[in-house]
Amino acid sequence: MFSSIRQFISMGFLAAACGLSASAQQRTILAIGAHAADMDLTAGAILAHQKKLGDRVVILHMTLGEAGNPNMPPAQYAEQKRREAIASGEALGAEVIIGPYADAMLPNDEEARKYVADIIRQVKPTYVITHWKNSFHKDHRNTHAIVVDAVLMAELEAVKTAHPPYRGLKGVFYADNWEDSEDFKPYIFVDVSDVFDQWKQAIRSYQMVRGGVSPFDYFDYYTAHLKEEGALVGKKYAVSLDVDESSKRRILDSLR
Repeated sequence: MFSSIRQFISMGFLAAACGLSASAQQRTILAIGAHAADMDLTAGAILAHQKKLGDRVVILHMTLGEAGNPNMPPAQYAEQKRREAIASGEALGAEVIIGPYADAMLPNDEEARKYVADIIRQVKPTYVITHWKNSFHKDHRNTHAIVVDAVLMAELEAVKTAHPPYRGLKGVFYADNWEDSEDFKPYIFVDVSDVFDQWKQAIRSYQMVRGGVSPFDYFDYYTAHLKEEGALVGKKYAVSLDVDESSKRRILDSLR
């Protein structure tokens, strides 16, 4: 019996919450981040865990995050980030899609929504993971807004893209990012102890994680954070996710 919702653990990615078991048919998890590395850092361990369970995992980077290196021109850093994103994805077992947008200039418009809607139609995800709604980073806020609307647009016959409508999405979840922390409330915890070392190796594909690009220590922060989240729920390492308020309902046949 769980004493609080913070102790609810999904060993098979929301298995109990969604009526699924670890042996259920293959799911597809699509993680959508504003910049290359955003989803690798925040949701990469979940993706590796789900891949180990037999699921398909995909990362869409809306931009490469090429403006973030003060020691390198954006065009040159973009090529480096592209190589890093592909290497990290391979280490996680994820397919990688890189969007057409420029770092710091991701537009919150209908064209971007149709682009993501078409990716959703193409990938056919069971679940989507993306940024929380509140962030001090404009690209993160815009990605959240784009994804939320694109999920609906992907279902609609009236929205014309290269792929037909898709209505199989079961849920949208929000990753725990230090830049998106305002009002983020961990709701679901996923035990990722089995892939922690694999995830650490994957994120070190990025120079920004290894060091020398930003004064923020991404590696120490996120590895320590996964240990902290694990301690909260009695696991060695865990990743937390939030959901919309309207999704915070559990329906039980009885108290077990």
